[in-house]
Amino acid sequence: MKLVRIIALLSIATNCGVSAWTKPKLFVKKNAPWKRGPVKVATPAPLKAEADVVEEPQKTRFDLPERQKLFKAATSGLAVSLAMVPEAVAFAFVAGVNPLVGLWTTVVLGFTAATLGGRPGICSSASGAVSVVIASLCASHGPAYLSVCAMMAGIFQILAGSFGLGKLITLVPHPVMLGFVNGLAVVMTKAQLVHFQSGGKFLSLLDPVGASTYGIAALTMVLVKLIPKLTKAVPPSLGAVTIASIVVRFFSLPTKTLADIAGASTFAGGWSVLPKIGLPKVPFTAETFGIVLPYALTMAAVGCLESLLTMQILDGLVDDGTKGSGKRECVGQGTGNILSGLTGGIGGCALLGQSIINVQSGGGISRFSGMSMAIFLAIGIVAAAPLLASVPIAALVGVMLLVCQSTFSWSSLRLIRKIPKLDVLVIALVSVLMIQKDLAVAVFAGIVISALGFAYQQSQTLTTTSSGDANKKTYRLSGPVFFGSTSEFSSLFSSKTDPSTVVLDFSNSKLADHSAVDAVYGLAEKYTDLGKTVVLQGLSKESTILLLKFVKGKSKLPFQIAGSIDGLVPSAVPQ
Repeated sequence: MKLVRIIALLSIATNCGVSAWTKPKLFVKKNAPWKRGPVKVATPAPLKAEADVVEEPQKTRFDLPERQKLFKAATSGLAVSLAMVPEAVAFAFVAGVNPLVGLWTTVVLGFTAATLGGRPGICSSASGAVSVVIASLCASHGPAYLSVCAMMAGIFQILAGSFGLGKLITLVPHPVMLGFVNGLAVVMTKAQLVHFQSGGKFLSLLDPVGASTYGIAALTMVLVKLIPKLTKAVPPSLGAVTIASIVVRFFSLPTKTLADIAGASTFAGGWSVLPKIGLPKVPFTAETFGIVLPYALTMAAVGCLESLLTMQILDGLVDDGTKGSGKRECVGQGTGNILSGLTGGIGGCALLGQSIINVQSGGGISRFSGMSMAIFLAIGIVAAAPLLASVPIAALVGVMLLVCQSTFSWSSLRLIRKIPKLDVLVIALVSVLMIQKDLAVAVFAGIVISALGFAYQQSQTLTTTSSGDANKKTYRLSGPVFFGSTSEFSSLFSSKTDPSTVVLDFSNSKLADHSAVDAVYGLAEKYTDLGKTVVLQGLSKESTILLLKFVKGKSKLPFQIAGSIDGLVPSAVPQ
């Protein structure tokens, strides 16, 4: 019942304007002048014979849509804060630190990244992908080194954002994105199934604990689907967890709570659980820097990658006409990790599952949803610890299982016979590596395979047609010449049987890189050694610049370049 009272108080406070954090709101009287409708103002008589009626804009001291938007963001943040607790505690255990460290990392990082990040709706926390990276550092040198690692990784992430490296996320192919979400959905599902097990075996339905756990999880899942059909005022996940918690308390069901997995000390409450602010207690020497640097670089890369992928996915889920900023997201995550390190935290990144809960609860329209998640979690740890500790794990698992179901791209299964085999391979490879290895390995492997496949496909598009007579022959090339097509390029010509003058027409082709220029130069030398003349024509400006840079400093060239291009005079190059 305490949880219900808190929600009621939150609703009352928001309706009074307390949640409107942008500026204070005042009570609006029913008969206030700006609520009576348009005011008619007559133009002075001397100017016109008849008075004109002018309508003044309605002066509203209370923007109702904005108030509703903030209320929705606040309630969504409350729902996500509950779902954050078991994740933060679990990741703290993976990293090898106290559960409170994971919770305060979520508070500090979540608030900062939501405020400064790339788009509304993203929720950040201590992360499994990051915790796996730094676990060995904690085991070998202690928790204080994790805070140094988080701060150093934050600096690298800010530098990455400042140099615009966040834009590289646009190079991630769609099959890699599908493999990422599918693999992540499986990983999240496996993490939730642990709560249905005891001693490595699944709980029995005939056992009271098993029956209660399965029943509360199923009840929560049904309520999440049912509540939106009954009311839009309460986020479905928050309403479902609240009702499930009341059912557990009323019937005294034997289910595990947050206190059971995190320990009673985690929810002791009071000011004593607040984190201490200050530099980590480690020797700031070159040796420390050398120890932490490899972990920090990996953590920064993994954190940015997962956060940017989450941002890309939310861009597609939230139809608000806006696009996230990769630069801001990297800077926001980096700043959050630095502040997390200063408060003894372990760092982290954006979480896709909790971000999806936030969006589905209506929090994807405002940054305040992520900020309120951190605020409510902090309040819960300090002032409402017993209430937070009594939330049943099974209810939160039910919510997360539905998130896993919605995260998995079921459409990718239907596309198997409709898309290229290479794309199917990439989706499967990334999914498996996400499950077996980690995020960074999976995504980078997917990008490499996709890039190599694309290069091979492009190398097969280079073709040529020829025309001429006994004295001159023209080759008209079509398709790009680059590192993947140089072998094909060399096989298109018959240097021994061609006439004395050979023209290579690049009007429908392009020299893309150093390998292409080197191939053209080598072909021209082959013709020159046979006493034949090679003329290059139809070169684009970019191809000409690339070619001129390659031959700079050479006294004699084995080819001629026809014409001039946009002020460039290639014909003036020494022949």
